[in-house]
Amino acid sequence: MQRFFLLFLFLPLLLLGYALFFKGLAWFLGVYFALAGFEPERVKTAGEALAKGAEVTLKLTLLSGGAGLLIGVLGGMAKLSKRALIRLPATFYIWITRGTPLLVQILFAYNALPLLLKPLWPNAQEVLTPYWAAFLALAFNVGAYNAEVVRAGIQAISRGQWEAAWSLGLSDAQTLRFIVLPQAIRIVVPPLVNNLVALLKDSSLASAITLLELSLSGQRIISATFRPVEVYLAVAAIYLALTTVMTAFTNLLEARLRLGSR
Repeated sequence: MQRFFLLFLFLPLLLLGYALFFKGLAWFLGVYFALAGFEPERVKTAGEALAKGAEVTLKLTLLSGGAGLLIGVLGGMAKLSKRALIRLPATFYIWITRGTPLLVQILFAYNALPLLLKPLWPNAQEVLTPYWAAFLALAFNVGAYNAEVVRAGIQAISRGQWEAAWSLGLSDAQTLRFIVLPQAIRIVVPPLVNNLVALLKDSSLASAITLLELSLSGQRIISATFRPVEVYLAVAAIYLALTTVMTAFTNLLEARLRLGSR
């Protein structure tokens, strides 16, 4: 009950902090562009455009990162399966995804996937907007890397723990759920965090399909103002701020997991 109350209290504070962060970012960018000598009519619009692009980037990263985590857990366990019908498709998915560029995957999801789905899903072209095409490509891309991380984490648990669980009458699924995964999670959190931070930066490739995220917002401001130095410095600083905040949250999670293991 106490945990539920703390969660109920924490979520509104998190949402408030989220809204205030981007409001403050837009204001700070406006001040920055004013000090950089931008025209007065460009100051507010440029700040708001970059803040909006940063919000799109963060949302896309969190959504595709969450989906990629689920895909990674399922893919990592599937690759360790003794059944070829489960193991081979997972191995093929990881091989093809890690062996092709993310930009190609994004372009494929936006331009080619709707054509392939059209016989079964006539409205695929309308549904797979740049945002959702980028979401699919990023989720499946990071999912493949997460799958390898999860697989390595599970294999890092000694064989003796499996055998001890079997001797107590636990099934393979019960052993994985109650014995192996809780320990593997503590091992895989740091590399999963690295994948999420890399995903945040890789999301800039979605600009290739006209998704108005942070980098494309910056490019449009440059086209209107011809001030690439100031704009690219602002874009780089925003990416740095987002990755820093994300890393700080995940560091807290790592510390909590280490504390819980004592």
